[in-house]
Amino acid sequence: MTTSVPTVKLNDGREIPQLGYGVFKVDPAETKQLVAEALRVGYRHIDTAAIYGNEEGVGQAIAESGIPREELWITTKLWNDRQTDAAAALDESLEKLGLDYVDLYLIHWPTPEKGTYVEAWKQLIELQKSGKARSIGVSNFFPEHLDELESQTPVTPAVNQIELHPYLQQWKDIDAARSHGIMVEAWGPLGQGKSDLLEQPEITEAAEAHGVTPAQVVIRWHLQNGTIVFPKSANPERIAENFDVFDFELSDSEMAGITGLDRGEEGRGGAHPLEFN
Repeated sequence: MTTSVPTVKLNDGREIPQLGYGVFKVDPAETKQLVAEALRVGYRHIDTAAIYGNEEGVGQAIAESGIPREELWITTKLWNDRQTDAAAALDESLEKLGLDYVDLYLIHWPTPEKGTYVEAWKQLIELQKSGKARSIGVSNFFPEHLDELESQTPVTPAVNQIELHPYLQQWKDIDAARSHGIMVEAWGPLGQGKSDLLEQPEITEAAEAHGVTPAQVVIRWHLQNGTIVFPKSANPERIAENFDVFDFELSDSEMAGITGLDRGEEGRGGAHPLEFN
């Protein structure tokens, strides 16, 4: 029996699984096998992007899974050099994925120096009307970018996907998104293996207390904070472990201990949205 993953209601009325499987930096040659394993374990939410170069593998795994399309939630993203060409870019992604529509299409970065993200957003609104993207949103947007979309267009993004983990919590951006009715998704939720995050006693002691791994503790922290999260792993055992996070709950003191690990901007492991173009 597949574990039932809780869903979160978006501002467009659709329900998104709160836990998914991400394929950032997954080798295209391994993507089909790993996504197939994730689907076998029980994941139904897969997050990819055009720039990852592995949409074909995701699509092959979906096609061979036998899982009804309506039971899946598939996200992909519009790359920076296609912000004025979103319709054609989505058609290319759909062809690679072997799908008629994606459940969520995101503007990958605001690329503020280009000045084209509002134009891109207007195109995504039309793609949503066409049915090729059931929900639409953004990624790596700061509050000022969200304010600009709200002032220039009638549609608010359903989600904002940002780098988010205990070392970089971005509460100001989370609060700004939620004030717009936008749900927050966490990329790099485990710190992308670039730090000693999973060795911190606030996390290891909670893991020992619950008989789980440090990664499971961090995923649980995200879930209990109301974040949509999709950890990435290329290890089948860890793919399964990362999904097995619904039979324990962190205490208020454990949650607070992990929240206390925030390093602000010093904890950022990825590119800065105001500098990445």
